[in-house]
Amino acid sequence: MCHAQSTIAPRISLVVPVYKVQGYLRACLDSILEQSFTDFEIVAIDDRSPDACGRILDEYAARDPRVRPIHLEENKGIGKARDLGALEARGDYIFFLDSDDTLAPNALQAVADRLDLTDDPDILLLNHVRTYWTNRVQASAAGELLAAGGTEVFTALERPEYLTMFAVVWNRVYRREFYVGNEFTFTDGIYEDALMVYKTMLTAERIACLEQVCVEYRQRRQGNSMRTPGQKHFGIFEQYARLFTFLDERPHLAPVRDLLFERMVSHFLFTLVREDRVLPKDRADFFKRSSQQYKRLKPAGFKKPEGVTGLRFELLERGSYSAYTAVQLAGSTRGKLRKRAAKTKTALGRKAYDQLYRMHMRRPIDENLAVYSAYWDRGVACNPAAIYNKAKELAPHIRGVWVVRPSEVENVPKGVDYVVTRSPRYWEVMARAKYLVNNVNFGNEIVKRPGQIHLQTHHGTPLKQMGIDQQRFPAAAKNMSFHKMLERVDRWDYSLSSNQHSTEIWERVYPCAFENVDSGYPRNDVYFEATGQDVARIRAELGIAEGQTALLYCPTVRDYQKGFVPRLDLERLCAELGPDFVVLVRAHYFYGADPQLQALQERGLIKDVSKYPVVEDLCLAADALITDYSSIMFDYACLDRPIISYVDDWEVYSKARGVYFDLLSQKPGQTPGATATSEDELIEVFRSGAWNDERATALRAAFRERFVQYDDGHAAERAVRTVFLGQESTPAVIPLDERTPAPAAAPRLVSGSDLVGA
Repeated sequence: MCHAQSTIAPRISLVVPVYKVQGYLRACLDSILEQSFTDFEIVAIDDRSPDACGRILDEYAARDPRVRPIHLEENKGIGKARDLGALEARGDYIFFLDSDDTLAPNALQAVADRLDLTDDPDILLLNHVRTYWTNRVQASAAGELLAAGGTEVFTALERPEYLTMFAVVWNRVYRREFYVGNEFTFTDGIYEDALMVYKTMLTAERIACLEQVCVEYRQRRQGNSMRTPGQKHFGIFEQYARLFTFLDERPHLAPVRDLLFERMVSHFLFTLVREDRVLPKDRADFFKRSSQQYKRLKPAGFKKPEGVTGLRFELLERGSYSAYTAVQLAGSTRGKLRKRAAKTKTALGRKAYDQLYRMHMRRPIDENLAVYSAYWDRGVACNPAAIYNKAKELAPHIRGVWVVRPSEVENVPKGVDYVVTRSPRYWEVMARAKYLVNNVNFGNEIVKRPGQIHLQTHHGTPLKQMGIDQQRFPAAAKNMSFHKMLERVDRWDYSLSSNQHSTEIWERVYPCAFENVDSGYPRNDVYFEATGQDVARIRAELGIAEGQTALLYCPTVRDYQKGFVPRLDLERLCAELGPDFVVLVRAHYFYGADPQLQALQERGLIKDVSKYPVVEDLCLAADALITDYSSIMFDYACLDRPIISYVDDWEVYSKARGVYFDLLSQKPGQTPGATATSEDELIEVFRSGAWNDERATALRAAFRERFVQYDDGHAAERAVRTVFLGQESTPAVIPLDERTPAPAAAPRLVSGSDLVGA
């Protein structure tokens, strides 16, 4: 039986507490809103999340009335957020879903069908899978147990084995009248799920099962509060103490006391050995507290488990931490110890530089030294260069040193201090610098010392899939080790972003413990600082004649191809455009000099600017941009000039590389302007004037609103103040409609009728 959607009382209320999950929240909401079953509401509690979660909720609510955001004025914690959501829920059933998890397809329909079939039980137990950043999916241990339940309805005393299920509230749904009527509320602190699960299970008069997978439980590599070590994990003792008080008040529950005691002790021992929960310095104290609670709550006649588990129970009861650690150590194989030693040795390096690097790492960190690198040591460029220059102004006490490869030494600007990669001084500055600034990652051999600060600036806004998302695309991943990649990302302290889209993507595809800095891209400051005189000077240096319309053509690299493969007959394009246009061609830096481009330049048909050192100057000089999937489109959008997307291989590229949105959709916020999928279409775009008509202008405005979010000419200052000076990220971002980008130089933009043959 399918329930029709109702504005009065939906069948299911999904209560979603939201806090610091901006990289995952959209996936969670989409997984609910795309369900085949539609009679639900989403009660989303923004628990004063400091990131963009609140704005994301409001965005979804504006599109779908089933999304009901509630914004708290102060952070209450997940338990209290759930309590509020349960009180606000209007549905027949409450489904607590964590905001970094997702629903499996057709999950709600399966839930609704089973509720109907079992005549509305108090609790319906659900199946789940664990999903990992490696794309591994692990079935739950409860599958067979849930399948065995069939369509029976029972109590926990009748079927106590169901108390052994993973004790979390999101793998079950609650009848709202049962839940609210019994005034269930979450307690403060973590491990609140276990207490709630046992209390509700032991109170319910009718429990049913559903073996179908409903929840995709995301095992986050970083950021999960349960996996952050500290004293808060001692809260587990109070939660279980409350459970046994609950049992004491209900003598009829005595038959399950032994089972719950064993569950409690197993939970203590599990928590004790987890490095991401109890710190080594706290383990003896944690063991002592566990032992005290063991002795105080042990049921009369309790029988310990068999084998090694029973031995651990016995040692805990005796309170012998030294004996317990000896048993744990004996359980560790020599192979694990050898592996750990080998890993440490690898981290410090195994080559000739090892001893030198070690020596420098024993010296104090130089608090006034910053090391910069860009594009795998290709020279002074991009966001690191803009930060370097701004730091000289705002933090002159910090000396900047650039890392460059030997082939780029001759291109280092005069007066800039540099070291050559893997030279003796390189190891010194890498070991001693307080600040490490890069738009890619430093090599695997670099060890980040305690006290060093790593700023990742990135070098583009992601259209193509990045980070761990590349695992699904062999052409992009090739021989990449994603474990090694994430070990490098673990060094980041700060990650710069130029828009909310990037912030969300970086947080999800690089699941590590860095802090986002929504500053804008420092390299784009020049687009708001440059004057008309600057633009005229650059155009003159490039040889662009006065009155010519300059088109900058920047195709990106194709992972599925080797070498530079021209996607345009540039000779034909130039002939069709005529002498009023000049085409500047910039091949991707992954490719070397291209003889075809050089030949066309020698004939005076194009200007090959592939080796021009400053791409921002090329953008300032150009009246319009022709590109495909290159992130240059997002930077060029700062200038509010026409962008033409020439994507003749969209189907192949999007499947081979993966993309985050459809560049050809013509939807506001996805397409930056006119589009073409063939050479003929591209020529027609210019012949018809579509490259700069009202529609293209409207699309560009929406694209700028989404992606030119933080770029306003002050990004470098915000980055320097945040990272180097420890100040607030100031100045505040200027509203988009109040920013003035550098003017285009051409006195007029050529219309279609001006083209040759029009």
